Amino acid sequence: MIKVLHITKRYPPYIGGIETVCHDVCKALNGKYEQMVLAFNDKNETIEEEVDGIKVIRASVFKVVASQPLSKDYGKLLDNIFKTFKPDIIHFDYPNPYSAAFLLRCLEKYKFKGKFLLFWHMDIVKQKILRSLFVPQTKKLLKIADLVVATSPNYLKDTSFLPDYKGKIDIIPLRVGDFRTTLTPNQIEESEKIKKQFENKKIIFFYGRHVKYKGLTYLIDADKYLNQDECVILIAGKGKLTNELKQQAKDFKNISFMGVLSDDQINSYLNACDIFAFPSISRNEAFGISLAEALYFGKPAVTFKIKGSGVNFVSLNNVSGLETSNLDSKEYANNLNLLMHDMDLYQRLSKGARQRALNYFQKETFEKKILDAFASLK
Repeated sequence: MIKVLHITKRYPPYIGGIETVCHDVCKALNGKYEQMVLAFNDKNETIEEEVDGIKVIRASVFKVVASQPLSKDYGKLLDNIFKTFKPDIIHFDYPNPYSAAFLLRCLEKYKFKGKFLLFWHMDIVKQKILRSLFVPQTKKLLKIADLVVATSPNYLKDTSFLPDYKGKIDIIPLRVGDFRTTLTPNQIEESEKIKKQFENKKIIFFYGRHVKYKGLTYLIDADKYLNQDECVILIAGKGKLTNELKQQAKDFKNISFMGVLSDDQINSYLNACDIFAFPSISRNEAFGISLAEALYFGKPAVTFKIKGSGVNFVSLNNVSGLETSNLDSKEYANNLNLLMHDMDLYQRLSKGARQRALNYFQKETFEKKILDAFASLK
């Protein structure tokens, strides 16, 4: 059986976008390839375990710098994997410059003759100094890759790196999680309770991390242009900006912070809400899987136009939602008002949202594309 080594930053049950995608790739390949995962632990201890029948090695982490875990054990672990597991295909989740340094060394040291798949999740956007430092490394990864996977044509078009490698790039949009595709009776019952709680009011819902690029400050600012007696804005999740956002929203009686919700609760709120707010403002938001999930529930989304982000590929303007000039809170509010008051528009976009998700973001579509991508490397 062909052996695949997956190199990623973290791996479930750690929660995160890239981590979930790597898990989805592993599930798509399970039973067809022999697999191993090398990731980082969330503490200074190296552990080995099995997840879904796949060996997962979590390297100890003594420090995290600019979102990059650092490990004293990493080099030895990767050396040992090359000696003993001897992968035929390596799948590397980019960005991950610390791991990339050790990988490039091992590829040369062991004269790797297999295939290399580079999964390009996003550019290094926030850490501009680090980005410039790692340009040579990034170019080397792209040069040696047999296949580069990007998640949307939008991101491909506006990244400074990928256009030079169009001949070996495959676009594979991400998928909606299994737990979003079926509503349980309990979830339906809870969603009815939520609707009843906010009876006669439109429900605008957001869930995700409370960090700058998620644009929540603009969603809150938009509320001053809304009739606060006819809608509620429910903000789920948490992050380093939560307290600051609560302070900003303290005079808005219709804004509630829900805290971290379980998957069951998120399903209930997605089913109950009328509009999904997705106010991300930068290319740090490379795709927007929660946006795809909301579309799956048939919820029109209000987004900002972000040059070079996959957000505006996931939800199309006037098809599955409405786009807003970036950072414009007043226009964002206008679009929310349109969806609350124009029922013909709302119904059309609701149907369009559901169809968009079914056409592009289903498990079966993703898994077929992943299997085809790996088959092309044999």
